Amino acid sequence: MTEKKTDSGGIEGILRGLGDLVEKLGDLAETGEQLKREGVIESKTSGGREVKGVYGFTVKVGLGEDGESTPKVEPFGNIRRDEETGASTVQEVTEPMVDVFEEDAHVQVVAELPGIADEDVQLQLHGDVLDIQAARGDKKYRKEVLLPRSFAAEGMTYSCRNGILEVKLV
Repeated sequence: MTEKKTDSGGIEGILRGLGDLVEKLGDLAETGEQLKREGVIESKTSGGREVKGVYGFTVKVGLGEDGESTPKVEPFGNIRRDEETGASTVQEVTEPMVDVFEEDAHVQVVAELPGIADEDVQLQLHGDVLDIQAARGDKKYRKEVLLPRSFAAEGMTYSCRNGILEVKLV
């Protein structure tokens, strides 16, 4: 009987690990490309108007308050599951991808709203919830963002350039 000896230490182990990593990244790139191609669905609303369904998710990984690295998966797009029937439907309003950054002196919210300008944005602040709404032509967005604490509306400023909304809360 021949025993296969594996040595995971030293340079050989590092190189073997890097090779495995490159192979896995290649597999991930192929899968990601397939998901990208399948990420748009065309459908009709109840009024007969054609809309495109877009779905996706972001995975955020970082150090939480407890010092643990906890991944957080957040969906975005305009495909929603009907609570009663369980069927997925395409909505006219898209939920944008949003990031919340806690800085020392303020909180910054960044949202991706393609095709939207400054004058198209409506923001409402209700304590620790920021309601983002924007519309221009066929593009309609809405998202409620839970903030890390309550803020006063007087301390809120925003700008929207090239479809990127930046909200600063102090």
